[in-house]
Amino acid sequence: MVERITATPDALALLDRLAAKHGPLLLHLSGGCCDGTAPLCLPRGEFRMGGGDLCLGYAGTTPFCMASSTFSYWEHSQVILDVIQARGGGFSLEAPDGVRFAAKSRLFTDEELPGLAKPTAADAL
Repeated sequence: MVERITATPDALALLDRLAAKHGPLLLHLSGGCCDGTAPLCLPRGEFRMGGGDLCLGYAGTTPFCMASSTFSYWEHSQVILDVIQARGGGFSLEAPDGVRFAAKSRLFTDEELPGLAKPTAADAL
């Protein structure tokens, strides 16, 4: 089965380092104009999920979520979580290390689309 979210080895290693320091994590993609492909990484429980937020799956053990309105743009794409060398603003846990998470994508094939799992409500995280 094809997953809606995958992660590069670098992204998984960074998540492991951050989780060792901060405990369980959450990734949330805002879809905003400025850092729209930079998921926010926070300690789980520090970000209040809205009723319209969805969990697409997990990068390692970290849930990857976004608003349902953002998902409408991503629903035909697999999210590939990666890490880039960049300074960014905001409160994401990786920012002090001079790196940023980045959400890259690829379109699902016609053969993959029917077997995709539906995202789940994220308000229980």
